[in-house]
Amino acid sequence: MSDVVLECRHLARSYDDGSREIRVLTDINLSLQAGQKIAVMGASGAGKSTLLNLLGGLDIPSSGEVLICGSNLAELPETQRCLLRNQRLGFVYQFHHLLPEFDAMENVAMPLLIAGMGRKEALGRAENLLQRVGLEQRLQHRPRQLSGGESQRVAIARALVARPACVLMDEPTGNLDPQAAERVLALIDELRQEDACFVVVTHDSHVASHMDNRYQLSDGKLEMI
Repeated sequence: MSDVVLECRHLARSYDDGSREIRVLTDINLSLQAGQKIAVMGASGAGKSTLLNLLGGLDIPSSGEVLICGSNLAELPETQRCLLRNQRLGFVYQFHHLLPEFDAMENVAMPLLIAGMGRKEALGRAENLLQRVGLEQRLQHRPRQLSGGESQRVAIARALVARPACVLMDEPTGNLDPQAAERVLALIDELRQEDACFVVVTHDSHVASHMDNRYQLSDGKLEMI
């Protein structure tokens, strides 16, 4: 591990509700190198999802900056910011956002197809990842035919298929049984060997224990625990 992939400096986010300013995040500093994986824990409403949105360039900080592979997200035009997200970042949300008209393999392959990869190669890579998360029997199933846990694993495979430099995960094992969760943790360990870094928001102490470092988000501040 050597190169810094994700860095945020003095990151802050506040909202104006019309009568007062609500501070969600205050002076967050974080640096992740290639291959590093961290857990972010905290109570509901502490700002964990807000932090992920800022790190992924889906929201703009009130102050401070986020850099992905050396590029400051706030300084990029929207088209370049979208391109950087597509090429460098993988997202796993609490809600799966699978496309209902496509089967599991097509959903996973979609980021590659959008990027211009040939259909055969994209579907082959998607099939490989679905096998690695234990869904080799669900390749042609559409989202409505999948359980919540299966849909979550499809979403995880989709986030990883483009081999991003950084993966942001919001409760990735929340809907999974213990065996499926262990498959996901093993896959994270495999991919970190390929220099992907991971930010994993979780309430699960078992998941957090598998990370290199654990952080607590409380009162707008992020502290290592």
